[in-house]
Amino acid sequence: MAKQGLVLAISLGSTLMGGIAQGAPMSTEATAPIELRAAGSLKAAMNDIIAAYQAKSDAKVAAQYAPSGLLLKRIQEGEQVDIFASANMKHPQALVDAGAGQEVQMFARNQLCAIAQADVPLTSANLLDTLLAPQTKLGTSTPKADPAGDYAWAVFAKAEALKANAKTTLETKALQLTGGPDSAKPPKDRNPYAWVMENKQADVFLTYCTNAVLAQKEVPSLKIVDLPPELAVGADYGLLVLKDANSAAAPLAEFILSPEGQAILTGYGFQPPKK
Repeated sequence: MAKQGLVLAISLGSTLMGGIAQGAPMSTEATAPIELRAAGSLKAAMNDIIAAYQAKSDAKVAAQYAPSGLLLKRIQEGEQVDIFASANMKHPQALVDAGAGQEVQMFARNQLCAIAQADVPLTSANLLDTLLAPQTKLGTSTPKADPAGDYAWAVFAKAEALKANAKTTLETKALQLTGGPDSAKPPKDRNPYAWVMENKQADVFLTYCTNAVLAQKEVPSLKIVDLPPELAVGADYGLLVLKDANSAAAPLAEFILSPEGQAILTGYGFQPPKK
């Protein structure tokens, strides 16, 4: 994928790439890890991207994953971060608007899917009726804290055009089970959606299709159902190198946008950015 158009917000006084002259003493900044914060839905893919990048460079990367809205709050409150990979464009754009970066680059796309328990007769055709049924426990992530929750609410807004009062009904009954500051945490190394569904906290859960695939790997009995076209919602992922970032951050950001980085994302079910 071409990287033209990527403007990385780094105030350095040296080159954008932050290269160190051959034979020059290594600076403290050059030995410090790149502080990367990324959406939880990116964890598996981004860990592979980091491993592939480190295999060909001396860069150290300190990665942490959490819902994008919570990461935004941490950065706004002063956490030192070099690269922010968000599950939407809105959160990194808020940092640009505040002068903390220069331009957000879309680097991946995702779609919302439904995960269902094995005994729920869910199909794309009956999805809305099933979600609206009083007996269906509907799980979502937490709006505002986690873009996946915001995207679920966008599905509910679309449902209003199909059935009167659907939006209010779905918003009222939705169980916000993940992605919030007070959400129950799954055991270490467990997929949160697999854990939620395995513990029968929901009959149907709306989340990213990439999350659904990972959940099904842990709990094979789960079903993955595509949303019908009239309810489909996509997610655009935004990448930002922050102002005054570590000089080693720009090459890592470019690697994420490179064909090799994009191939790893595609392998996990992400779609390429819009051209």
